[in-house]
Amino acid sequence: MEIYEIICGAIVLLVSLLIIVLCLMQDEKQQQNMTSALSGGSSDSFYSKNEGNTREAALQKLTRNLGIVAMIVLLAMNVVIPLIMAGGGE
Repeated sequence: MEIYEIICGAIVLLVSLLIIVLCLMQDEKQQQNMTSALSGGSSDSFYSKNEGNTREAALQKLTRNLGIVAMIVLLAMNVVIPLIMAGGGE
């Protein structure tokens, strides 16, 4: 295994664990509210109007960003690094 693969694998493992922890920290009640909104339920409360400023919104944004980072690292690990190694690596 090359050093690049080891580093990328460690990053993916760390990001995956962080995503799992963040998903477990998110509020289950909010997920139920989304389900009721899809079925036609209305939730015009103060909480629903200020959702972007809550802890749950911050957790969602962080989870989404970590997912994007994981996808970029996985693409680099499986596409870019093999091309570099085949093109003139060691």
